[in-house]
Amino acid sequence: MQTSQITTGWDAYRRALRPTDQAVFDRLFEYAQLHTDPSTVHKPLFVETPVLISMLLEQQKQIDDLEDRLDHLEDDLNDRG
Repeated sequence: MQTSQITTGWDAYRRALRPTDQAVFDRLFEYAQLHTDPSTVHKPLFVETPVLISMLLEQQKQIDDLEDRLDHLEDDLNDRG
């Protein structure tokens, strides 16, 4: 099942979100779209599982990147002091 088919099932939920939350929601499904190939080889009990894992994977990558950037900034500030 493609993520576009799953997002259709979430339309009512998305419409109930605040506009700013809708943008975040859309971005999560964009993250899932980045990992559709691995999702097709997994046959979960719930079809949404690979989509949610893909979202989490992409978010964690972004968190890791932000932590690295913060570490570099802290190092730069400490070097100046």
